[in-house]
Amino acid sequence: MEVTALCITLMTPVMLLLVAQVDFSYSQKAAFPQVVPNRQQHFQYESLVVSCEGLEGLTGWRVMRRIKGVVKTCATDWSKATGACEIKDAYPALDSGEYWCVMGVKTSNTVNITVTDGPVILESPVHPVMEGEATALSCRVKQASPNLTAEFFKDGHLMERSSTENVNILSVSKSNEGLYKCRIPGAGESPVSWLTVRADKEPHHGPELLLLLCVGVGVFFVALLLLVGLLQCRKRPTITTVFLFSSNRFLRAETPD
Repeated sequence: MEVTALCITLMTPVMLLLVAQVDFSYSQKAAFPQVVPNRQQHFQYESLVVSCEGLEGLTGWRVMRRIKGVVKTCATDWSKATGACEIKDAYPALDSGEYWCVMGVKTSNTVNITVTDGPVILESPVHPVMEGEATALSCRVKQASPNLTAEFFKDGHLMERSSTENVNILSVSKSNEGLYKCRIPGAGESPVSWLTVRADKEPHHGPELLLLLCVGVGVFFVALLLLVGLLQCRKRPTITTVFLFSSNRFLRAETPD
């Protein structure tokens, strides 16, 4: 019993470490579905494709979506849900929502898609923009007209007027994150979309290396502890108790197996 308890005690940290590693690996969801055309907003009856194929070098992903709180695959049947999600004749109530990829326990980040029956959309990046990178926002009218001036709003406040119907942000910072929309006087206003800005990866290299080092040291010591425990389990003999009957009395003898 003591040997069994020792083995269980030694195995416990190993299992906990494995669980922690699995949780750590899947809690970091760095991948995103691809959207074509590459924008968050789309006109009603347009066609678009949400694809996960090749994500992390793997195939067999399913595209999931949450429309008005209801989660389902972007397909009529689960067995046919792998591959790209092709939406023809997009409709606001049926196709506006969150989209992401799943395969087993792997899950990607979500992207937001807005389908509008209005006359104006804001063309903004589907994926987060890294700090320091350049990005552009465009105001697009369904029925194109020349010589239009677009007004761009951030968090409800007028940000800029542009005769070219677009705004360029040359070096994105965290302050650029927020809700954006555009308006073309005489034509209409777009829905709002959230622009996400991600911090530069460079400052996080140190903590990431330290974390990897800690995990490595932890794995080494757990493996060493497990090895010692297994050796102890093998070396410790099993005691067999034998009762002998001699001279009208029992004699107890213990012999190793």
